[in-house]
Amino acid sequence: MHSVTLNNGVEMPIIGFGVYQIPAEETEQAVTDALATGYRLLDTAASYGNEEAVGRAIKNSGVPREDLFVTTKLYVQDAPAEENTKRAFETSLNKLGLDYLDLYLMHQPYGDVYGQWRAMEALNREGLAKAIGVANFYPDRLLDLIINNEIAPAVNQIETHPFFQRTGYQKLMREQGVQLQAWGGFAQGKNGLFTNPVLSEIGKKYGKSVGQVVLRWAVQRGVASIPKSVRPERMAENLDVFDLALTDDEMASIATLDTGATLFFDHHDLEIVKWLSARRLDG
Repeated sequence: MHSVTLNNGVEMPIIGFGVYQIPAEETEQAVTDALATGYRLLDTAASYGNEEAVGRAIKNSGVPREDLFVTTKLYVQDAPAEENTKRAFETSLNKLGLDYLDLYLMHQPYGDVYGQWRAMEALNREGLAKAIGVANFYPDRLLDLIINNEIAPAVNQIETHPFFQRTGYQKLMREQGVQLQAWGGFAQGKNGLFTNPVLSEIGKKYGKSVGQVVLRWAVQRGVASIPKSVRPERMAENLDVFDLALTDDEMASIATLDTGATLFFDHHDLEIVKWLSARRLDG
């Protein structure tokens, strides 16, 4: 499996398997199929409600723990944030049936971010989380977090796809040693992504699907991806992107698709801030 090296030396597969929006009752089979297909990075979150199913699939897979890279995410915690973060981490670890995580991400840039991050730093120092990072942090929030803490995030998982390419932000993250990991890499099919003429024409040239072109484009940019599917044939297709290389002209053509705007939600939108800040997980 092709990988990227994080800022603390940890190796992370550049393509993993995400379980966002997979119902809990379907997750175990989906993860089982993904592991059989060859995926070794699994990405879940406390807020997805399917950590236990991911854990069952891992336990029954026969894949050695050291061969896996498992990520989950901390949701916004009430005060005292440090104490509650540790409790939330232990809950996720127990649901997954693991002794440690490879990557623990702060899911949203709200609440007592610094209290949460201090607790995550402690988990990292104790070896319980091999790497720590964030998700959905815009440049100002990310840079502020880096400047005012001892450990810089290893990863920032953000919306990234051909219509919202985050090129300038990726440059800043590289300068700070933060790996960009894409969520929504296929834009959930919005803007007609799977029939886009630019992407389709490139796919025809190489005998690849639009999804494979998008994943190859991300790989060549050094962007990690976590595509989701419940179909084994699509899972295999999403891993089959390492036998081609897009030309500079093709990369430039894809660059013209960038609108510079989210297709989902803006973390600077005040209504989104209110909703995400107030939302809590049951228990």
